[in-house]
Amino acid sequence: MSRTDEEAGDKPAEAKPARDKPVPAARPERRLIGIPVSSGIAIGPVFGAAEPPAVITRLKIHAEDTQAEVSRLDAAIAQSRKQLLKLKARLAILPEDSQAEIAPLLDAYLQMIGSSRLVRGVRRRVAETLVSAETAVVDETDALAEAVMAMPGDEDRAGRKRRAEEVREIGRRLIRNLTRAPFRSFNALPQGAVLACEYLRPADAALLDPARLAGVATDDGGADGHTAIMLRALGVPAVLGVAGLTEAVRPGETIIVDGTAGVVTLNPTRDTLAAARRAVTAYARELQKLALLRRLPAVTADGEAVDLQANLEIPAELPLIAQSGAAGIGLFRSEFLFMNREKLPDEAAQAEVYRSVVEAMAGDPVTIRVLDWGGEKEIEALQAEGVVPEAADLNPALGIRGIRLLLRQPELFETQLAAILRAASAGPVRILLPMVTNVGEVRQAREIYERVIRRLRRRGERLPDKAPPLGIMIETPGAALSADALALEADFFAIGTNDLTMYTLAVDRGDSDVSSLYDPLHPAVLRLVQFATEAALRMRMPVSVCGEMASNPKLMKLLLGLGLRSFSMNASAVPRVKQAIRGLNIDDCARFARRVMEQSDPVRIAELLAE
Repeated sequence: MSRTDEEAGDKPAEAKPARDKPVPAARPERRLIGIPVSSGIAIGPVFGAAEPPAVITRLKIHAEDTQAEVSRLDAAIAQSRKQLLKLKARLAILPEDSQAEIAPLLDAYLQMIGSSRLVRGVRRRVAETLVSAETAVVDETDALAEAVMAMPGDEDRAGRKRRAEEVREIGRRLIRNLTRAPFRSFNALPQGAVLACEYLRPADAALLDPARLAGVATDDGGADGHTAIMLRALGVPAVLGVAGLTEAVRPGETIIVDGTAGVVTLNPTRDTLAAARRAVTAYARELQKLALLRRLPAVTADGEAVDLQANLEIPAELPLIAQSGAAGIGLFRSEFLFMNREKLPDEAAQAEVYRSVVEAMAGDPVTIRVLDWGGEKEIEALQAEGVVPEAADLNPALGIRGIRLLLRQPELFETQLAAILRAASAGPVRILLPMVTNVGEVRQAREIYERVIRRLRRRGERLPDKAPPLGIMIETPGAALSADALALEADFFAIGTNDLTMYTLAVDRGDSDVSSLYDPLHPAVLRLVQFATEAALRMRMPVSVCGEMASNPKLMKLLLGLGLRSFSMNASAVPRVKQAIRGLNIDDCARFARRVMEQSDPVRIAELLAE
């Protein structure tokens, strides 16, 4: 039996299983395109689990009714806590790796309905603006989610979406408990069915039984949210963001979900079905091969070793990294520690989190990037303590962010460095400085770093005998073009191709008007990558790529040919990148890279890579 919100204390919506309805007359085959979220191919009947909308009437209240509204809010919080605790207790039905992925998210939800900024904000709105509890929840969750999403920077967009999603999910649960609106139910999900619905929340995904469910397709959603992470952990083929899906499907009709290509096929013909079944068999064989790769080294066909590591946004992703076979964490983004807080985390709190990640990696290296902040990021803790101004920069991408902010706020910088150094006693650690553009910034940062080391040693803290390496991000044209000078000051380079592309081409890929111009294969971007790589190699200094270029198996031949031997990527990309590497020859890669670098037309470069 699959678990339901009813079992967790919720009132379920009435489910209408496809098997109870007559199958309508056959309709022509139709293909819809969405976002591939979880690889694999699912074939089965459509099942729709609808969730009636919670009807919210915005109400003003009288001052004498304030306590009654707060009491209603407290009751909704208590009910939400009860539901989440029961959900957490029933995770045993899931695979062990999936439990490890979902449990931390439920813990985060529980924390957010405790003594959190969200709850305090809702109470304050009820008391000060004299609105109903429902109105206060809607306004506060919208304000917090919008503040999170207003933060700039391509590399942190996925993390911002997840944090905003957490806020909205808690708001949704509180609203449903305040209005006594029914939750979605998967109680009648038939064995082998494909769930097709408008959206799937992370808490919904926690209810799914992968042993019963064939696949998932939704109208809304993306590849970076908690829902997507959970579906990947469950191993359920899924395509999200399929516009018009629920309007096109009928319960009971056959559907094919290709979670690798991002294609959903409705009413497939006999030939399409046969091809899909062959693809299911082929994918199963591919999974077997990729599983074998987990323990095999990342080496080229002629024996050249390559270092494949994973990016880490939040600690909840650690199980996915363990499954991937990554040989460490090449980019640990520390910004999540500073989000959704009224006070900055102190040295002890940060050290505990860093140590837990280092210990979890069991001897594999962890590269921790210090706080990469931008002037537009409206985070209460930094503003409340005067670290960042309340007024945002006119252009935050070019303003006070990254190392610029840390050097202006040495106390903030020293606290984080001290926490990382304390965690370094648990395993190999490297420290990464963001948004460096000149050698003076590296020298200032190293002076602070050495000062912190001396202070900790005087304090008697246990530190590694050799201080962790201090490296820099190469993510601006200025840094790439002065890489030979920066290599004299830094211990290693990490080339962030996302921001490097943005700054080189003056293109924000989040802006739909110019996103088509965002091209990491532009000759200017490739030449900057080549220049920075060669500068590091001349100094015999480690250099890696940690942007999206690193996760594309088709680019490995070019990047290896440019001399790169270390890459950090999303954990899910590691097996296929390793597979590509093991089929390459370094001499062939070098010849191919020379051929590509002779080109001046991005279209021709794309053609060469496609060949």
